Amino acid sequence: MDATERHLRLLTETTAAVNSTLDLEEVLHLIATRVAEALHADACFVYLYDDRTDELVLRATYGTSVDEMTRRPRLRPGEGITGVAAAERTPVMIPAQAHLDPRFKHFPNLPESQYASILAVPILVHGEKLAGALNVRTRAAREYDAAEIGLVEAIADQVAQTIVHAQLYAQAQRRVAELEALARISEAVSESLYLEESLEAIVKTTMDAVSATGAALVLEDGRIAWPEGRAGSHAVRTPLRWRGRQIGELVADRDAPFSDDDRALLEAIAHHAAVALEHGRAVMRGVLAQEIHHRVKNNLQTVASLLRLQSRAEDVDPREALEHSVNRILAIAAVHEVLTEQREEDVELADLLDRLRAMLVQGLGAGRDVSASLETVSLAGQRATALALVFSELLQNALEHGAGGVRIELAQRNGEVVLAIADEGPGPREPGAGTGLSIVRALVRDELRGTFDLRSDGGTLAEVVFPA
Repeated sequence: MDATERHLRLLTETTAAVNSTLDLEEVLHLIATRVAEALHADACFVYLYDDRTDELVLRATYGTSVDEMTRRPRLRPGEGITGVAAAERTPVMIPAQAHLDPRFKHFPNLPESQYASILAVPILVHGEKLAGALNVRTRAAREYDAAEIGLVEAIADQVAQTIVHAQLYAQAQRRVAELEALARISEAVSESLYLEESLEAIVKTTMDAVSATGAALVLEDGRIAWPEGRAGSHAVRTPLRWRGRQIGELVADRDAPFSDDDRALLEAIAHHAAVALEHGRAVMRGVLAQEIHHRVKNNLQTVASLLRLQSRAEDVDPREALEHSVNRILAIAAVHEVLTEQREEDVELADLLDRLRAMLVQGLGAGRDVSASLETVSLAGQRATALALVFSELLQNALEHGAGGVRIELAQRNGEVVLAIADEGPGPREPGAGTGLSIVRALVRDELRGTFDLRSDGGTLAEVVFPA
């Protein structure tokens, strides 16, 4: 097997291995391992570019390790031999005594001076945008030929997009973890009128979110409101701010260092913890108890659940999915708008549904004849939220997929509430399919404790019946 064929095989195998996972850390360690093996090098270092700080951050190594990695080695483009390769978008090779080169940068926790040669190559997306850089090292002097340099460049080009995808995947995973942590805080705070219970939930959620050994909330007067667990070798103190004023700190401890992502998550938790803390104090004072009951409740978790359900749907147009999600959130907002205006625990459904009807017709049903017969029916806030989501889904389906005029009826009969939406279209081919109808069935069953019927007979009729 000649060198060209061998290099092509190594390139193919490396690309296939790297593309086999979306886990960023695994991708980077695969790159370090495969590149070193392909060139029979003693070590390989992979850096990722952080455009927020304009730095190359060491993320993976092969053949050596970073001693006492309290801080990852960082380079600015143009700094160090690898930084020069990144800044100039071209490979840099030094066959021997690389540590004596004036561009060499020494890190006390990275034993690079034991290596004689270095080949540094930038990792570029579409040949332009900097995604990172890598270098291979050998203990003995070594000069790389053009074919070997080309092989490393080809590998870097092939894995650049994979790195971007892995970064996006990692960001998405962090967002889900953040949303779930915040939802747990919101749920705990909304379910309890006692400040101590809210503080306990915030601290325990913090520990779970960043795998902390201990956590505590320190209030502005220096009092430790809720300590949990034990101290670790590393601690992060994140300020709690409310309307520009610091009202305390969220302290987290653990034995391993906190990453930038951990700190970002702690900042998000601290922000919502500050809101929860102030709301909890207000409840204890009795000033905002009514509004907390109506506004916080489980809405953040509801929105997270709806978005997660939408994300699992297959063969859905992204723009349509986003519009549907927006309409669901606006439906929840409409309930709170009515609650705020009426300052009552119950929602008057005729007013609520009429607002939603106007909003959806303006956005989706321009030119359609939409009539409504809405009787006076009141419903508690939580059930009104469920009905608002059901109504939005059904009217949205009628406007998007139905035909002719649309008729809406809300009535109370024999102790039951009946919501019916009819149009002149043939109805869905598969009545049970679709994310929207899945949401409707779940809400009617679990929140309204009622029944849902969708039938086609000279038109389409969707009917929801539940106890008043």
